[in-house]
Amino acid sequence: MKLLNGKDLSDYIKERQAHQVRGLRQAHDIHPKLAIVVTVDNPIIDVYIRLKQQYGADILIDVDVHRVDQTDVKELLNKLSVDDSIHGIIVQLPLQNPAETDEIVNLVAPQKDVDALGANANFDPATPMAIMWLLSGYNVELRGKQILLIGRGKLVGAPLEKQLLEAGLDVDVADRSTTDLAEKTLASDIIITAAGSPAILFSNMIKQGAVVVDAGVASEDGKTVGDVASEVYERDDLTITPAKGGVGPLTVCALFENVIRAAQKISVDKSKGE
Repeated sequence: MKLLNGKDLSDYIKERQAHQVRGLRQAHDIHPKLAIVVTVDNPIIDVYIRLKQQYGADILIDVDVHRVDQTDVKELLNKLSVDDSIHGIIVQLPLQNPAETDEIVNLVAPQKDVDALGANANFDPATPMAIMWLLSGYNVELRGKQILLIGRGKLVGAPLEKQLLEAGLDVDVADRSTTDLAEKTLASDIIITAAGSPAILFSNMIKQGAVVVDAGVASEDGKTVGDVASEVYERDDLTITPAKGGVGPLTVCALFENVIRAAQKISVDKSKGE
């Protein structure tokens, strides 16, 4: 078994990003800052926020967390969107009232929408970017391969399908309406799963020598698990993300990549204006 270890790659990316941020601070007096807007109290969300705060601290990007009632979110986002000291804005999901999700995420200025949740965001979503980095980092050849995406969600499946199709690759998608999942998976050279359903991909559903990327996140018995059943890891012929430390570490890197790009755009605009 060959493991697609995102943690190893993330260390290299983090080092590059820290260098880029130092350059922005020293050469352009731009101090990249990310604002995270939170409306719910949730220990799992708090863990993710702390991870982002720590990553930001490591590469000298300030991370401000704004905990507000959802009734105050619109006013806050309008304020943050025009604040020149803020380069990236995240609306942490889920919201207190999920029915307002689309309306609220579209209030984030497109040039600061580093999560790419809004309809007009200037960036690619972090998880699809992380998946592409992971495959590229381990020299997984995509051309001429049958690729299957499991899940067509707004955050991962749909934008990743778009990226792969735009690259001219052979992509099939399985979602909740798919009745022949095993038939599709067995015909696939590369399986990328982002369904968020515990253990939907079993060993007898995967062909010999396939590549498997598990980008699914679900909760089972109080634990965070992926879409791939644990029995799959008993096989030695697969190239696969580890149960922990696959796509996740690179997703945080990709998010901060967007923050850095947003800050770099400002430095370019500054230079043109001088």
